[in-house]
Amino acid sequence: MQQRKRILIIEDEQDISRILKDYITLQGFDVHIADNGVDGLRLLEAVQPDFIILDIMLPDANGIELCRQIRDKTRTPILILSARSSDTDKVLGLGFGADDYMTKPFSLSELVARIQAHLRRMESLGNPLPQDELISIGTLTIDKKAYKVTQGGREISLSAKEFELLFFLAEHRNQVFSKSQLLDQIWGYTSFGDESTITVYIRRLREKLEADPSNPEYLKTVWGVGYKFNQD
Repeated sequence: MQQRKRILIIEDEQDISRILKDYITLQGFDVHIADNGVDGLRLLEAVQPDFIILDIMLPDANGIELCRQIRDKTRTPILILSARSSDTDKVLGLGFGADDYMTKPFSLSELVARIQAHLRRMESLGNPLPQDELISIGTLTIDKKAYKVTQGGREISLSAKEFELLFFLAEHRNQVFSKSQLLDQIWGYTSFGDESTITVYIRRLREKLEADPSNPEYLKTVWGVGYKFNQD
């Protein structure tokens, strides 16, 4: 019998955490709840969850900082929940290692669809299809096996999703992809996806990789269509 996937919810609002636990459990998951950051980190070690739902506002911790601490310990997918919908919060959350972001109020069915998509993605990464593991373009080297990017010999720190997006675009150099196509390829969903997530990730990658992010050499915008990795 296949083991149930473990979901860790770090949420201080008991009404929300109870509803989440009841609904997600009905979908076949094993759910654990922490109502503060300290207990969240403790359960992270004890449970070793397959997926983490993290509220950005906690009584004893800043959710963005807690996200960074969790990411330092594990590559488990993290979805941030927030009552705030500003781009700043989204950029900060995704920049510190979150894989996804939803604002309250939200659809429970959409949340579960995202969980399932991320888990499918993680399983496919664990059983990769044969492909080039190392891409070198100019001074940029992308190592799929080590999840490592270097530029001019200097290592560039990327989150798991930043790396996957970069590798996918670099693997398909000069091919243009729409935001919905990139959501489907990297996150595994389109119907529930927030296409602004792609905008945030492209912006983050440009800040880390490009000498002039406002005039990028690698990650080009094709207006009205999407993005491509440029190789002249």
